Amino acid sequence: MVEGRKSEHAENLGSHGGRASSWLAVTVMVLGTAVAGYGLTAANWTLVWIGGGVFVVGAILALVFDIVTDVVIDAPRAGLRAEDHR
Repeated sequence: MVEGRKSEHAENLGSHGGRASSWLAVTVMVLGTAVAGYGLTAANWTLVWIGGGVFVVGAILALVFDIVTDVVIDAPRAGLRAEDHR
């Protein structure tokens, strides 16, 4: 491989890293889930609703940032039949 150039195999793999905005949305949702979970175990309904609200804010951020289209793993595979999944 020539220095500074990616191999053809490496170019087709894509990236699992994601964007910083996607990580922010996921972090907000995880934080909301953690707060709501703690509120459930502590029988504190105020914390449950606050955690639920934080989760909804994270979900809205995820929709705005379009995190579903963030990561491309590899190119579509052509020529594989359903039986070739082994």
